[in-house]
Amino acid sequence: MSTWIRGGELVAPQKGTSEQSDLIIERGRISRIVPHGTFQGQVSQLKVIDAAGKLVVPGLIDMHVHLREPGEEYKESIATGAKAAVAGGFTSIACMPNTSPPNDCRSVTEFIVRRAEEAGLARVYPIGSITMGQQGKVLTEFGDLKEAGAVGISEDGYSVVDSELMRRALEYADYHGLAVICHCEDRGLSEGGVMHEGVVSTKIGLPGIPAAAEEIMVFRDIALARLTGTPVHIAHVSTKGSVALIRMAKEEGVSVTAETAPHYFTLDHNAVIGYDTRTKVNPPLRTEEDVQAIKQGLSEGVIDVIATDHAPHSPIEKDLEFDRAAFGMIGLETALPLILSLVREGRIGMVDAIRKITCNPASILGIPGGSLEEGARADLALIDPNVEFTMTEGDFHSKSRNSPFIGMPLRGRNTLTMIGGKIVWQANGTHPGR
Repeated sequence: MSTWIRGGELVAPQKGTSEQSDLIIERGRISRIVPHGTFQGQVSQLKVIDAAGKLVVPGLIDMHVHLREPGEEYKESIATGAKAAVAGGFTSIACMPNTSPPNDCRSVTEFIVRRAEEAGLARVYPIGSITMGQQGKVLTEFGDLKEAGAVGISEDGYSVVDSELMRRALEYADYHGLAVICHCEDRGLSEGGVMHEGVVSTKIGLPGIPAAAEEIMVFRDIALARLTGTPVHIAHVSTKGSVALIRMAKEEGVSVTAETAPHYFTLDHNAVIGYDTRTKVNPPLRTEEDVQAIKQGLSEGVIDVIATDHAPHSPIEKDLEFDRAAFGMIGLETALPLILSLVREGRIGMVDAIRKITCNPASILGIPGGSLEEGARADLALIDPNVEFTMTEGDFHSKSRNSPFIGMPLRGRNTLTMIGGKIVWQANGTHPGR
């Protein structure tokens, strides 16, 4: 049956518009978009979804998640990660290669694609490893990874230290049409650190990670992009200095894009006081000055994308002393209200906010999605921007609960997710599947 979504505020980031419109969906695609109240058709032949008071947006796209499968399914599986994604309004997610074993060959990539198809929820796009075993020594077979379904390459969790090898990786990736996602960290500076190096780390007695550990590698990877002419995407930007480097590179015409995560514009290193391991992430939560720089970078368009860096861990890894606990927090189900807080602050407009989680990541990865246009695939989400709620541990669809936003008042939530014209999640928590 065809579907009529009526009365919602249609946010079309590619067109830069936000207006009250109705959508008609037929055979998995958007067949018509008309001003609200003007649709003429056989209503009895349509499933009607009342979107009054809600935003109708393209299905959200998260280009940086960790699904833990294969190898660590006790933390998260592809199926549970996909459930968390659609609950959060995400219809497409790109999964990083640092699984066990890493996604460094055709067979692992094909396994991920197959498991995602079996789950039948979010569309999952694998990111392959840059080097075999993520050891930083031998490049993987990029062509095989691409043929198996990978849309990009990354060494996420590590930087490729050898600059010559990284140069060849950029050239090789460009030949195969793969996005290059750079984890920027100088391990010589960060080794042993567990939070941002600054007054708070000194006060509470934890070893720190200086901002320079990120910024040095941001500079290096921008220099290699300039040298090779290959675009690079800088992952999880966390410092004022990184924002400045990316801004200068863009002004020079270097092909560089960048992302940040909601926790980097929501929390600062003061959140670590109390030793809550849910606040332990890599790169770490930085200073208030860095938080403001991240917000400014988003406002100016220096930072193109907001990605969650969804990193599930079980209590085995998190219920430990702070210096022994694993890095990472989950984010698929809390990202939306945190992003909408930027809109309410006046930092960015609604259309720009949606652009950073739809068409911008789609463009960088070279994947379909991110638009609401006639003829486009009907991947979309209905968002109530004003609903207020408090996230509890029982609300999560992820296997993991390592979120510092549990118990915090939040505002704005996804209420329905549709993929290919089929509802895959509704606010009652059901997952009908595709």
